[in-house]
Amino acid sequence: MSLRERETAVRRILERTPAQVPPDLCAAAMQRGGRMLRRRTVARRVLWLVLTAALVAFLVWALTTRPWVEPPSTTTPPVTDW
Repeated sequence: MSLRERETAVRRILERTPAQVPPDLCAAAMQRGGRMLRRRTVARRVLWLVLTAALVAFLVWALTTRPWVEPPSTTTPPVTDW
């Protein structure tokens, strides 16, 4: 396509009458936007709930198993009565 052909095509597009916008477009867009915001809010709350539950589960596990405590040695018998 040459420059003249492009310019002609653009002029034809610009000279057309604009497309008609549906009268309820704004209301439909606002409904969809509100629905999206509600879904995002619910998703965020569910995510926080899952993260909190995971943290509580980790804390319960850590407090019951105590992974930081060194296990007792099983290779050497305990020293008694010298």
